[in-house]
Amino acid sequence: MIGRLLVLEGIDGCGKSTQLKHLEKWLPNSGLMPKDAKLHLTREPGGTDLGLALRQLLLHPPGEVSPEPLSELLLYAADRAQHVSQVILPALNNGDWVVSDRFSGSTLAYQGYGRRLDLEVIKDLEKIATAGVVPDFTIWLDLPASRSLARRDSLPNDRIEAEGLNFLERVSDGFSVIAKSRNWLKIKADQSPREVSTSIENELLKAFNFRAPL
Repeated sequence: MIGRLLVLEGIDGCGKSTQLKHLEKWLPNSGLMPKDAKLHLTREPGGTDLGLALRQLLLHPPGEVSPEPLSELLLYAADRAQHVSQVILPALNNGDWVVSDRFSGSTLAYQGYGRRLDLEVIKDLEKIATAGVVPDFTIWLDLPASRSLARRDSLPNDRIEAEGLNFLERVSDGFSVIAKSRNWLKIKADQSPREVSTSIENELLKAFNFRAPL
């Protein structure tokens, strides 16, 4: 029995962390998961011990030493390769379910559309780093870039979040293009957290063709 991989994607401030916690409670009781399957919650970057070190380098580099765009891309690919090998594949092969806060779509959006790196190079790296692993479903929490900045106004920014509105708008446009091309489940994130959770539940039930017993 092969497990399932679900991914939450979207720009910073879209509510991924909140919805990850909701899925942690809802999925095991949803009727979708086999009773003997475990649920694993993870994230990128930072889903492994190595990934935590890479996350620090990427988001909070020491002093003035920030990675160049290409170096940044390669660090994200290294994080993903370790994540897939050490966390995701073992869980899937065991028949378990995995929900990840970000996956390869974020790299394409942020480094491709945001940093304007070569999209084909990014896709080639994606194939290598994921070892053929493709999410069963990706949930895109669609939030306007201006709302993202407003939500995070009083919070400290990491290196990526500090890039500003123009960068974030390019990332948001990238997510829109990727979501259409990869048939992601689009959820409007400018609703209340409860409304977003309900929308996610309904979309997943439809996506898995689930019918509740009468």
